[in-house]
Amino acid sequence: MMSAPTTTAANNLGRRRPALVVLCFVQFMLVLDDNVVSVALPSMREDLGFGAAGLAWVVNAYFLAFGGLLLLFGRMADLLGRRRVFLTGVALFGAASLVCGLAQEPWQLVAGRFVQGAGAAMASPAALALIALLFPGTEERAKAFGIWGGIAALGGTMGLVISGALTGLASWR
Repeated sequence: MMSAPTTTAANNLGRRRPALVVLCFVQFMLVLDDNVVSVALPSMREDLGFGAAGLAWVVNAYFLAFGGLLLLFGRMADLLGRRRVFLTGVALFGAASLVCGLAQEPWQLVAGRFVQGAGAAMASPAALALIALLFPGTEERAKAFGIWGGIAALGGTMGLVISGALTGLASWR
């Protein structure tokens, strides 16, 4: 028969694993998106009529928003709640992805990419903070961060493969 602390720890782990899966999946998608766009740039140029300078903004808008807002949204997660900021960032990223897919003009795609970067800047630091809260033990936290980082790296690698297949078989959208 299990003791009360062991049962509680097992129940908590059962609740934390699905949360870690969601956090990892979101990070996978955020990193994957960076690489998918890079491979799809020639198709975007043809479909939307980008010039060489404008096409660079498709990539730069995302990274400017992400890098510029990362610390601000990390602090907002501390003040307003990690879960709230994480979910808002995921929703913003998803809505901006839809805007990007529906873009008919170059400026619409660039604006959508900027908003995607802002959503990623909200979700990513909040996810790290949530992992730190969900896994308070040093060993289990290190394992959770390792899994999260590994999945993020997999997203970077798979982004190149998936984007080539998607762009070749369907469309950049």
